[in-house]
Amino acid sequence: MTTASPVRWLARRLLLAVLVVFGSATAAFLAMELTPGDPVRTLLGTTPQTAEATERIRHDLGFDRPLLVRYGLFLGRLVTGDLGTSYQLQEPVRSLVTGQLWSTVTLALAAFTLALAGALVLAVLTAGGRRLPRRIAGFFDLLTISAPAFWIGVLLLTVFSFRLRLFPAAGGTGLSGLVLPAVTLALSMVGTLSQVLREAMERSLEEPFALSAKARGTGLLGLRLRHALRHGLIPLVTLSGWTLGALLSGAVVIETVFSRPGLGRVLATAITSRDLPVVTGVVVVSAAAFALITVAVDALYRIIDPRLREVGT
Repeated sequence: MTTASPVRWLARRLLLAVLVVFGSATAAFLAMELTPGDPVRTLLGTTPQTAEATERIRHDLGFDRPLLVRYGLFLGRLVTGDLGTSYQLQEPVRSLVTGQLWSTVTLALAAFTLALAGALVLAVLTAGGRRLPRRIAGFFDLLTISAPAFWIGVLLLTVFSFRLRLFPAAGGTGLSGLVLPAVTLALSMVGTLSQVLREAMERSLEEPFALSAKARGTGLLGLRLRHALRHGLIPLVTLSGWTLGALLSGAVVIETVFSRPGLGRVLATAITSRDLPVVTGVVVVSAAAFALITVAVDALYRIIDPRLREVGT
């Protein structure tokens, strides 16, 4: 059977990624533009201004132009990589976002590492095992999946910061300030990863190769590590793209809860002040990161499973 050209496959995926970025940017633009209220009044706050000064500011920011004209100018700047200038800070959005991006990426990667490690431990210890450990693991999965991340964060803050005073409650920038936010994000994802991996491993344990290994005297733990885990990792790789994207978006909320530097606090402040360029800049960067992660995971999945290289996949 013929296989699809890697170049054509990559070009198709990158085109879809670009469409995702532009769609996300358009949604953010419309959401901010169509929000009730006068954005100029919101920007000025309680600062007194004459009517002439207010209209001059409105003209300088382009709010006196039709919506379609503003949208066209917005897309034109986006194509060239220009994210605009912050209304409030009078600073290029690109430098504002990139200056905070690494903090958010560090948090997301730390949380992903913890979530993946936790899922591997839970799945390997319980897949195909006794009913009681599986039920306990299933209850833990359900609890972490259903509990909102901000609620987990508040609970961890109450116990480990306010009572035990082991970690800073807010504004931590070092390793100690990373622990609670990363654990909060990891707990919100570990249940999903563990559940998917356990189910895949249990299906693998019913396959003929696993039954043959068991007949040769291989123990249950050996079956899990040598045979079931390798096959169970395939759906986990697929899910990891969504997980990383969800962690990046979840980091925005967690950074606000823990008063941690990053895109979350930048976005929260920009939404409150209706700083449109900053909001759209954060959305565009987040959407681009998610799209690129998805492309990378799809490519890795094609390497793991050669059947996906067939035409039409």
